[in-house]
Amino acid sequence: MAVARVRISANFGRNLEAMRLFLEENDAAQAFPRLLDALFERLIPNIKAHPGLGRDLLARAPGSAEGGFIHQRVGKLLADGELREYILEDYLVLYAVTGSQITLLAIKHHRQLSFDLPRFWS
Repeated sequence: MAVARVRISANFGRNLEAMRLFLEENDAAQAFPRLLDALFERLIPNIKAHPGLGRDLLARAPGSAEGGFIHQRVGKLLADGELREYILEDYLVLYAVTGSQITLLAIKHHRQLSFDLPRFWS
């Protein structure tokens, strides 16, 4: 497979800003530049070369009725693609793979709340 193209969604950009504020509020502002380095020096090059590196999020069975509904909806939106999650240090990154394009959808620190999957496609 050729090297994929990576794009950053608007939501991912908003998540990064929220992450910066979250880290500042938790007396860990020095962690934000390290996060950016990890994203641009490790994560992006790794998934460009190996898009299937992250775990397939839709391969896991949902644990609730609401989760099942979201699982179906996201599955339909990504009929020709994959939704993957990648653990990068203390962060969880969601990204979509469609053909030769990778879209970074969201990033959260493990101490933050869950992802809002339906909002990514609204």
